[in-house]
Amino acid sequence: MIENANRTTARKVIRGRPYSIAEFARKYRLDDAEAKRLFYKFGPSSTELDLLMAAKRRPPTLATAIGQ
Repeated sequence: MIENANRTTARKVIRGRPYSIAEFARKYRLDDAEAKRLFYKFGPSSTELDLLMAAKRRPPTLATAIGQ
């Protein structure tokens, strides 16, 4: 009996463009450990991570908000 054939892997749909961990950490002024924790928990989706940070009331840095 093959058990692995019946298992499905859960894949998240990426909404928006994907962030890199460094870009996410820089945008929200997070230390590396916190950025990695959130990135691996919620995925690389910029839409999902931006919504998460808005819910936490953490605005992006001014430089990233204006595209620099």
